[in-house]
Amino acid sequence: MADVNLVGMTTETRNAASADLDIMTSLEIVTLMNSEDAKICSAVKTELPKIADAVDLCVSSLEEGGRIIYIGAGTSGRLGAIDAAECPPTFGVAPGTVIGLIAGGQQIDISLSADREDSKECGKEDLQSVNLCSRDTVIGVAASGRTPYVIGGLEYAKSLGCKTASIACNRDSAIGKIADVAIEAIVGPEVLTGSTRLRAGTAQKMVLNMISTASMVRTGKCYKNLMVDVVQTNAKLESRAQGILMEATGLSREEAKDVLKKANGSVKRAVVMTLAACSAEEADRRLESSKGHVRDAVSRKDGTR
Repeated sequence: MADVNLVGMTTETRNAASADLDIMTSLEIVTLMNSEDAKICSAVKTELPKIADAVDLCVSSLEEGGRIIYIGAGTSGRLGAIDAAECPPTFGVAPGTVIGLIAGGQQIDISLSADREDSKECGKEDLQSVNLCSRDTVIGVAASGRTPYVIGGLEYAKSLGCKTASIACNRDSAIGKIADVAIEAIVGPEVLTGSTRLRAGTAQKMVLNMISTASMVRTGKCYKNLMVDVVQTNAKLESRAQGILMEATGLSREEAKDVLKKANGSVKRAVVMTLAACSAEEADRRLESSKGHVRDAVSRKDGTR
């Protein structure tokens, strides 16, 4: 196994505030963790312009028929996989539009072979397994910023002409030097030295939330602040769909149920049908001409303003 030099990495240094962690009470430990976590938002805030740049890359890919692909190992990989898994039910995108690759495969499985994260070739192979193409945006996620698996994936993505971004928690990261957009949220030393599932993981989750949500909003997956492409797969989501339609249009619940039935369950179609006083077929034409944006669809007719 190759030697790895972690000296000098912020994520690996000791936190002076937690030097006596092993003799603290339960309340003292969680109070300290809460105090340290309060610093995360500031670290992410400094990276907002770069996060917005990453969103723009993703929007461009989605509009070109491409995908968003997260690639990472360990906690970083699992966070990407979680974010990807939430996109189909929340935004109604097809499975595979947002993909989370973890060293060893596309699943959140702690038994995955850890040595794959040390292989640049494995990063390339996993991207090849999902038929990576130049229309895709690949986002490498690694708290350390030096994971070989992620480096190999980003290098392969660049070789195909893909748009690339990186999310790390150390400055001047190796993955940041490869990516088109380098996001580096410097959260400082962990309360438990080197345990990057803590503050670093929280920062990465915040950034991933921003990237996926903003990308979906930009591509017409919400109306005002309502998720009008929510997929109704259970009783809770059926009730949520009705509530969204009620909020958007002022309909009663019974009226919302009726319109959703006529809209074949599509909240977005139902909103346009109601606000534009049109048929389902007309709503579809309006949505197609407005590229799925409800505000535009309501003000259009047969593709014109």
